[in-house]
Amino acid sequence: MLLEPYNQTDHPECKSRPDSGLSAITELDPGYITGPLSSVWKEWVKWCVEFGIEANAIIAVPYDWRLPPSMLEERDLYFHKLKLTFETALKLRGGPSLVFAHSMGNNVFRYFLEWLKLEIAPKHYIQWLDEHIHAYFAVGAPLLGSTEAVRAALSGTTFGLPVSEGTARLMFNAFGSSLWLMPFSKYCKADNIYWKHFFEGKVCCPHRQQCDEAEYTSEYSGWPTDLVIIEVPSVRDMGAYPSIMDITENITSSMECGKPTLLSFSAREVSDGTLFKTIEDYDPQIKALVYQLEKYYQGDPVLNPLTPWERPPIKNVFCIYGIDSKTEVGYYFAPSGKPYPDNWIITDIIYEFEGSLLSRSGNSVSGKPNNSSGDGTVSYNSLSWCKNWLGPKVNITRAPQAEHDGSDLQTVMNIDHHHGQDILPNMTRSPHVKYITYYEDAESLPGWRTAVWELDKANHRNIVRMPVLMRELWLEMWHDMHPESKSKFVTKAFRGPLRNEDCRWDYAKARCGFPEHCEYRYIFGDVHLGMSCRLKNTSTNLLQQYL
Repeated sequence: MLLEPYNQTDHPECKSRPDSGLSAITELDPGYITGPLSSVWKEWVKWCVEFGIEANAIIAVPYDWRLPPSMLEERDLYFHKLKLTFETALKLRGGPSLVFAHSMGNNVFRYFLEWLKLEIAPKHYIQWLDEHIHAYFAVGAPLLGSTEAVRAALSGTTFGLPVSEGTARLMFNAFGSSLWLMPFSKYCKADNIYWKHFFEGKVCCPHRQQCDEAEYTSEYSGWPTDLVIIEVPSVRDMGAYPSIMDITENITSSMECGKPTLLSFSAREVSDGTLFKTIEDYDPQIKALVYQLEKYYQGDPVLNPLTPWERPPIKNVFCIYGIDSKTEVGYYFAPSGKPYPDNWIITDIIYEFEGSLLSRSGNSVSGKPNNSSGDGTVSYNSLSWCKNWLGPKVNITRAPQAEHDGSDLQTVMNIDHHHGQDILPNMTRSPHVKYITYYEDAESLPGWRTAVWELDKANHRNIVRMPVLMRELWLEMWHDMHPESKSKFVTKAFRGPLRNEDCRWDYAKARCGFPEHCEYRYIFGDVHLGMSCRLKNTSTNLLQQYL
């Protein structure tokens, strides 16, 4: 799978290309054991088909996730093909499409929208979007990047695969897409070509950003803490990173004398290349990352992807993500004394969790914590950046994730929303109850709707197969598609079972739960009481109450 780091060409002995069709997005490794472990959009496809969506109306658009955005188009004509896919779907189905993207897929879709501006005359751009895209559902979008990308670049992340971290790092750094998820500052934009930044007396890369004054007056670049603190030896006259034989002794003696220097880097200094240029003297292989950053990101002809994303000009936008999981937001690195790719080790990790910052070592952490924590992979400030897309007045509703009768529903209407500020609902939480909090436009531009859904304890990689997300997505789709729907968004007043699988046995009352919707009906082959609980009415009849 390795690519040549500089020109992103295939390994001379192996050519890999992305799969196509629904099989490419349902399971990564189909099989009796491996299938459920590697399921991605499989459950969502099953939901759609079960509720009457034709299979050929669900179109998968997988991409080679190893490539930087410009190479997707240069090598595979990916964005030309994606545009043609939307246009073909419109002709076949007679209406606009719904777009669902997860994680880095959101970065790809953002790039497509910017690429499209250069392909279509400006006066036809919005018209094309209105005709071809009805709604965009952004699931787990790393809108300001993820600190895990820094970990993968310097020490390696295996994602549970049976490889060493060094091997994972070697592979990750060969992919031009590795920098696509790097964290960046919400204060820096790429609209202006010049901004002043110095690195040890040398002018930085030729492709520059313009940062707001807040970037330099705010202590933490909009992130909860300094992202990277790295220990480098005082020895700087080496031509290559020290090998075990050549320089370990020098580093060890320097450490014993207290000579190593601690350098800290903000999100801006990660995304503008300052971090990588600083450690080039100690890790020459980093030069490939600097080259990729300058060519494929800062020098991209469409946009610099490492800049904040404004609300896409699509009529209906839904931003969905998990919160309140322990999430990595910063790292301490030190030289290991080993050769590349194992030359850096993580000495400490900074986490955000339930509104506080803590370190693995137990040491105190400086920084301003977010109001909540992220989804276990992406930090809260990156996921919740889409709250800036909401209108000036917002309605907030908090409801249990499980089926409910509305008794534990909390609603606050017409909350003032100021751009750049988080919205904090003044609502209570019952212990041991997982909630979903909806932020929905009360006021917005005519014809536009924006909503943000926060799901308690929803993990970044598993969110796309959570039954609660499947239910909410389907109800919103049903509401939008139905000609008799009256409200702006689907009602939150109650949630009942929609499928036989949602009915369960209530052991305390010795009957099926939700007796108004479910009944006991044994069918040969049922192996426990819950399997014999089935819907009284059809799913179509049950859906009528959500209009």
